[in-house]
Amino acid sequence: MPAPRKPAAPRKPTTRPAAARRSKPVVSAPERDEPEFLDADLDASFEDEVSGAPLRKASANAGERLQKLLAQCGLGGRREMEEWIAAGRVQVNGEPAVLGQRVLPGDRVKVNGRLVNLHGATRAPQVLLYHKPEGEIVSRSDPAGRPNVFTNLPRVRGGKWIAVGRLDFNTSGLLLFTTSGALANALMHPRHEMIREYAVRVLGPMDDEAKDQLKKGVELEDGPAALKSIEDAGGEGANQWYRVTITEGRNREVRRLFEAVGRTVSRLIRVRYGPFLLPPRLKRGQSLLVEDADVEKLVKSLGADAEGPSRNVGQKVRGARPGGRPAPRGRAQARSQGKGAAPKRSSPRPAAKKPL
Repeated sequence: MPAPRKPAAPRKPTTRPAAARRSKPVVSAPERDEPEFLDADLDASFEDEVSGAPLRKASANAGERLQKLLAQCGLGGRREMEEWIAAGRVQVNGEPAVLGQRVLPGDRVKVNGRLVNLHGATRAPQVLLYHKPEGEIVSRSDPAGRPNVFTNLPRVRGGKWIAVGRLDFNTSGLLLFTTSGALANALMHPRHEMIREYAVRVLGPMDDEAKDQLKKGVELEDGPAALKSIEDAGGEGANQWYRVTITEGRNREVRRLFEAVGRTVSRLIRVRYGPFLLPPRLKRGQSLLVEDADVEKLVKSLGADAEGPSRNVGQKVRGARPGGRPAPRGRAQARSQGKGAAPKRSSPRPAAKKPL
């Protein structure tokens, strides 16, 4: 007869550390209509809240100025962005923006209620040459319904074309566009004295006295103005051509200068703006994209005025705290995420002592 089985001993309850018993918090996925760079910042703020680590406060000089950042995104010029901010069309983290406000990585910026992708501000700028024909206005909106130059431009992804200066409705020739508000402002600023060269057809010849007067300067409604140079360029009969240069971009400046000395301009063509010449093969209504290497040289020649925001604005940084540096991560965690090992220590580990 088999021996009776002994009852099984009761299992002892296993004790686990508090950290192991704690359930891992579940973070809901961000909405799909938000830019990718916001994902890491939302997760980082949640980690700080769980761990009890205090949020780092940004210094007054941290981040980039809002109007500069919006202009660099290609939404318009810096002055136009300042007008938008003053009109209450811009919000930062759900609050109305103010002039001079600085934006940090992870801040949510909305224009007219729509989220702005700040990552576009760090893209390399593009420059476009356009041969403007007569009869086009340099504006996206016109109460008279006249054709505008923007309808002939190629589409640009993640931004829009910003006109560098303007040409009159009846003026043709070279017109520059760029996707960078900072670069557009630098090209137009009087401090850089960008040469504008025009081919001018005048009714009737001009004597030396009139030419000298134009070079010395005349008084216009908005202040004194002068030509930097004027040269004969031929012509027949009453139509005489001249090549002139100026370093300003005031409204109808060339036409008003000739009118001040009693001459009427019958045709005006811009053939140069700064380092760019109107290519002979570029027909009216056509555009030409400038090579990236030439754009980079142009930005360097103009200095800090043409440079956009720093590359850390709007970038996706995993584990970054808003207003602070990226949170550290372990080497094992980095390998498991496929990101590569974390940076090595700046100071070498102490050498192990040899056994005696």
